[in-house]
Amino acid sequence: MSFESMPRQDLLLAIDSLAQEKMIDKETVIESLEAAIAKIAKHKYGEEFNIVANIDRKNGAIHVKRLFTVIESPESMGEEYDANTMLTIDKAKKYAQNPNVGDTVEDSLPEPEFGRMAFQTARQIMTARVRDAEKGRQFEEFKDNIGDIVNGVVKRIEFGNVFVDINGKAEGYIKNTELIPGERLAAGDRVRALIMDVVRSNSGPQIFLTRTHPLFMEKLFTQEVPEIYEGIIKIKSVSRAPGSHAKIAVETQDPSIDAVGMTVGIKGTRIQPVINECHGEKIDVILYSEDPAVFIVNAMQPAKVAKIIVDEDTHTAAVVVTEDQQSLAIGRRGQNVRLASQLTGWNIDVMSEAEEQERRAKEFKEKTELFTHALDVDDTIAQLLISEGFRTIEEIAYVEQSELDSIEGFNPELASELQNRAKAHLAKIEQDYFDNGHKMGMTDDLLNFDFIKRPTIMKLGENDIKSLSDLADLASDELVEILGEDNMSSRLAEKIIMKAREIAYGIVQEEDAE
Repeated sequence: MSFESMPRQDLLLAIDSLAQEKMIDKETVIESLEAAIAKIAKHKYGEEFNIVANIDRKNGAIHVKRLFTVIESPESMGEEYDANTMLTIDKAKKYAQNPNVGDTVEDSLPEPEFGRMAFQTARQIMTARVRDAEKGRQFEEFKDNIGDIVNGVVKRIEFGNVFVDINGKAEGYIKNTELIPGERLAAGDRVRALIMDVVRSNSGPQIFLTRTHPLFMEKLFTQEVPEIYEGIIKIKSVSRAPGSHAKIAVETQDPSIDAVGMTVGIKGTRIQPVINECHGEKIDVILYSEDPAVFIVNAMQPAKVAKIIVDEDTHTAAVVVTEDQQSLAIGRRGQNVRLASQLTGWNIDVMSEAEEQERRAKEFKEKTELFTHALDVDDTIAQLLISEGFRTIEEIAYVEQSELDSIEGFNPELASELQNRAKAHLAKIEQDYFDNGHKMGMTDDLLNFDFIKRPTIMKLGENDIKSLSDLADLASDELVEILGEDNMSSRLAEKIIMKAREIAYGIVQEEDAE
């Protein structure tokens, strides 16, 4: 912008034009020009003076002023006294009527002439300030768009990392690990990606993009399926092996709508653009269910599940399939079952019918040994209890006595004796549990934490987690590392830690939606 001999109304028009071009606030442009003019004035009149410039917002007139602070006397200021920026009351009367100590008085100065050097200085100051304002605007704009998809053009590729021009507004960055495996981008290609993070830097906002995050696929479906965009169909979770296979769970509260069919579209018209964008990634659209067993069975598609056994305490599920379905259920290198586990948040174990029968036989043997030892009975009575559906000593101890009486060959006396023995066994286990915990230095608040099983609590104690606050202070990945990935999922670890914090510190946290 050249304001060397510009009419003042034209100056305001130029400011408006620059603000619109850079998409920044007009006031920011004016303030940067005022700073530039003040810098030139200081160069002419003296850097030691407190000089400011003001541009009239209505007519574009430029006013240059030297400012002074009114003081009582030089002696009253001591070493802080500065004759270039301070005036006593008597001297201040030259510039203002009835000045008081602490007031600021103004001495109007002639507008400096904008010679070539002065103009260059002003332009540099303005350019720097406008550029900073533009960077700030870009940061705020893209920071608010984290989690959204943007379109861009590949500018260049360095060591497999892709730099993207985002609509001429900013530059995005896709690390090679955030690119879909197998895709090859070249300079000039159009590309869509999800804004993963935005970081402020001296060179402008660093916008980190991804094409592998599950949210990228979720946003693609939101763009392609109107019912998802409108909230009629909701995406509950997404799991991906980028470029290879993905699963997406959907649901709707409208019984007249086929959520899966609507998401796929007639002859795949809605899902195909997502597949194409994700470099041919195979996508299974799954119907979500509040019932974990139903949801897990759906998530195992395309494999057909013959039987499922869920354990809500450990958040694990045993999926039984026929032999011809086993390889399909597991998937190549375990991909299908792994994606199903990620989609549902449950640890899923796939087994054949023969393996399940072997597991049941082993479980029957273990239960028989448990009942004979805990109740001090022979195998016949133990196996009779198992065949009647009893699985734990707790069930025997606290079931209605009439249920034991009704077993063929039992009578009230035997039923009562079995319950007494079961309660005595449980009481001993309880006492041993607390005794062992106290010997390890564990506190009762952790020992009484009913959100996880007691063997797990004892393992925590063995790893120097001695109190509920110790557990609450862990990060979820630390808990998974202590207990092992085979025993603890990340989602369950988060729930356990959140519950511990709620009890230990009274902190109630909402779970992040996935």
